[in-house]
Amino acid sequence: MIHATQMPKFYLCPWVPGDLQPGAMADPAWLLASWTDDFVDIQGEILPAPRFRTRAKMVWTSTHFWVGAFLEEPCLWATLTEHDSVIFQDHDFEVFIDPDGDALNYFEFEVNALGTTWDLFLAKPYRDGGSADNSWESNARVHVTLEGTLNDPSDVDRGWWVEIGFPWTCFAERSTCVCPPRPGDVWKVNFSRVQWQVDIVDGKILKRPGLPEDNWVWSPQGIIDMHQPEQWGEVMFVAGPVAG
Repeated sequence: MIHATQMPKFYLCPWVPGDLQPGAMADPAWLLASWTDDFVDIQGEILPAPRFRTRAKMVWTSTHFWVGAFLEEPCLWATLTEHDSVIFQDHDFEVFIDPDGDALNYFEFEVNALGTTWDLFLAKPYRDGGSADNSWESNARVHVTLEGTLNDPSDVDRGWWVEIGFPWTCFAERSTCVCPPRPGDVWKVNFSRVQWQVDIVDGKILKRPGLPEDNWVWSPQGIIDMHQPEQWGEVMFVAGPVAG
């Protein structure tokens, strides 16, 4: 049962000229975009607010759809190094994209603080018998910037920046949508952050046994399941800046 009581989030995504230079979202192009609302629990405001703040921005160029996010994190931790691992077994940041908004033929991308990625395609949601297709490769440009020390429990970290540039060509091969989009086009997009509770044991960071992960999202799903594309946010691509 879905408990969401609000409409999916809406975002104006500005077009920016040229290319972006990744690095803690310092490129001036990011100033043309607004931050999303702070992430909330996946089920919505019926549950307490997340322990750590997460928010994101989006911009688009003639060649890429860019997503940038900052994840507040006092204990930077990641273990997985192999591409297409099940990245949400670590703390992670996830992107979900359905270009035509029909809840079919959509894309998922996950990354951890090591910059290890998992990209997959689903012809339909798991609820309808869909399965993950790991053969899809986004060829995304991924840059992770850490504000702290990874896998070091002796200090308190600030968090990590994620910047992902998806080439339009990676969507065009499995979507009927115009890629790149036209100003005014709307795509369904959502973001998720998986966060585990951890303990420090003998100087190592370990998941706390017996506890499920936390799921914090931009547009609430109303249920602990990111694969409800109807609840994803709506992103409109526009021709100019929107910040402020």
